[in-house]
Amino acid sequence: MPETLSHHEALIYVMVMTSAVDTAMTDNELERIGRLTSFLPVFDGFDHDHLMHAARECTALLDGPEGLDIALEVVREALPSRLYDTAYALAVELAAADHSIRQEEIRLLQLLRDRLGLDKLTCAAIERGAMARFRK
Repeated sequence: MPETLSHHEALIYVMVMTSAVDTAMTDNELERIGRLTSFLPVFDGFDHDHLMHAARECTALLDGPEGLDIALEVVREALPSRLYDTAYALAVELAAADHSIRQEEIRLLQLLRDRLGLDKLTCAAIERGAMARFRK
């Protein structure tokens, strides 16, 4: 289990979990994670050279026994509560980017929402915003 994560690393873990939950982490998803970390204000001060290291740590954790449950707990412990909705928004962003949300991604979003104690109205607003952004 990794030592305490920074909030940057915890948010990267959320995006990697979302990308990896369907067992097919694509180059496009990794590129999207890279782009998001490069321009979102929540990643100010993040050393982008550390991105792949954090992604590999998360993947290794997910591959272990009870990996998803442990990763969710590590994220919850590392994030200040003011960033819980940000974490959920990043997960939704990754899930919606390919214009179809798979059952595994829906389940991960439910687990993340429950683990972070987010209310359904906040989550619905975040999800609706993503639908509007990715509409064709």
